[in-house]
Amino acid sequence: MTTMAQRTTTGTGPERAAAGGPEPAPTSTGSDAASRAGEIRRHELATFLRSRRERITPEQVQLPRGRRRRTPGLRREEVAQLSAVGVTWYTWLEQARDIQVSEQVLDALARTLLLDTSERAHLFQLAGAVDPTPAAHCPVITPALRRILTQLEPVPACIQNSRYDILAYNRTYARLTMRDLDTVPPADRNCVLLAYTHPEWRESIVLLDETTRLMAAKLRASMAGHLGEPAWKTLLKRLRTESAEFRENWDRYEVAATRGKTKQFLNPYVGLVTVDQTDLWLAPDLGARMMTYPPHDEESRARLEKLYAIALEAEAEAEAEAEAEGRDRAAARSRAKAAGAV
Repeated sequence: MTTMAQRTTTGTGPERAAAGGPEPAPTSTGSDAASRAGEIRRHELATFLRSRRERITPEQVQLPRGRRRRTPGLRREEVAQLSAVGVTWYTWLEQARDIQVSEQVLDALARTLLLDTSERAHLFQLAGAVDPTPAAHCPVITPALRRILTQLEPVPACIQNSRYDILAYNRTYARLTMRDLDTVPPADRNCVLLAYTHPEWRESIVLLDETTRLMAAKLRASMAGHLGEPAWKTLLKRLRTESAEFRENWDRYEVAATRGKTKQFLNPYVGLVTVDQTDLWLAPDLGARMMTYPPHDEESRARLEKLYAIALEAEAEAEAEAEAEGRDRAAARSRAKAAGAV
């Protein structure tokens, strides 16, 4: 028969301690570990935001410096204003408070703080969110597809998804509708956004009103299968915020299917170019397609060849400048090393 003493000594917690046995050490649970990890991420996020805010001058974001500025870089209220979020809310974010941050707000902060691709990815990772803009690596875009884009030159070609994000492109396409697409941040490389908001891109479109109205209709048709997805919601909100023309066209509730057609561009380098847009579907389930723009006539063919030559020349000049800068840096290091040895 089990005695009272036996029952006491075989107990746990306070019962075992009362019986003189050692009390087991408390064990950490998964929720405790997750809580600590979340706290660390919030502090890292707060530090990262402060560092990015302090490096930006008011002039970089078209704000007056003023005479009594003591804060290095931007003030918190300026970042909040430019990002269209509350000052108190942004302050809590820099104080590592436990608050929820949406993808749309993170996207606005990334653009306000002028983050590059790596910094933007770091911001979303610290916030535990998925970046709604095109990922730096798209599984559809293989090295072989990039080689095909290059081999198609001088024919302009790019790869887009169903949201009209430009995921990859060749050198001729980079200069088809503007002087250099490489100068546009990756987060802004979206055909609909550029057609409605980028002055240089808009100037290249011969039938601008017809084109922008059609693009809004095509975007609405594509969005039907992606309602509620963060990336689509972010793009739509940005378009409606930045373009009254888009809001007007969007509110027409027109829809149109994606199809190839003859297009004309007024190129800043070679003048009028007429091309036949042809879509080659790569992953219909993801909406990814390769878009090619072969010349419609011999005059356009010659102008595309000239545009390709201009692109190659610009690339060679950029490489030469990079090599010269590398030599200058190496020489500076050598001089500094020699001076330190004296």
